[in-house]
Amino acid sequence: MVQRNTWQRERVRSALAGAPGFVSAQDLHAELRGENTGIGLATVYRALANLAATGEADQLQSPDGEAIYRACASTGHHHHLICRVCGKAVEIQATEVETWAQATAVAHGFTQAEHVVDIFGTCADCTAATAARADS
Repeated sequence: MVQRNTWQRERVRSALAGAPGFVSAQDLHAELRGENTGIGLATVYRALANLAATGEADQLQSPDGEAIYRACASTGHHHHLICRVCGKAVEIQATEVETWAQATAVAHGFTQAEHVVDIFGTCADCTAATAARADS
């Protein structure tokens, strides 16, 4: 199904591109609502789903199980380090993970294996900010 390129979809795309890391549809909708765009939450969800389906956005699940999105800087399969505090995301190479995933699939008789590996933690800036608050 071909999606129309509406001004609402373009505004969601633009807001996502301006986000510092992964964001939820609810957070993106709150930002757009604060700008009085009139874009509804359902429209944000549809636009994000379309951007993820076309490879223009990364979609993954947060540790809480919520779908979060980020404008995609890379094409093809990749992995992320994601800060639980600020949402900052770093794309990483994971050659060892790729090798392990394929070997594990083959060892169990699986073909066409796919995997998702994203690592959640606390970035250096947020770790330093937490330490500074603890010291004061």
